[in-house]
Amino acid sequence: MPLKTYGNTTVDVDAEGYLTDFSQWTRTVAEAIAAEEGFAALGPAHWKVIEFMQKEYKENGQVPSIRRLNKSGVASTKELYELFPGGPAKKAARIAGLKKPEGCV
Repeated sequence: MPLKTYGNTTVDVDAEGYLTDFSQWTRTVAEAIAAEEGFAALGPAHWKVIEFMQKEYKENGQVPSIRRLNKSGVASTKELYELFPGGPAKKAARIAGLKKPEGCV
């Protein structure tokens, strides 16, 4: 299993860079992953989506899809694409320390 180092933290990742052990996730790791994805900073709206995704994962064992995020009221589809351009579910899941959402290529 590949390892990736973010600052002083080394984490286990899969071939696409998604954490394989959620317990290794920290906000600092999230900010470093976001920087890799091209984000200058994560704002309150980003954290709202990330925290919702983590809550859903902990409760249901599944990474929520864009459709589920939209229906939850956490953010509209348009807002998700503005917050996480170029693949909101994939990018948000990666930053949140979750596996790649099912159905994403």
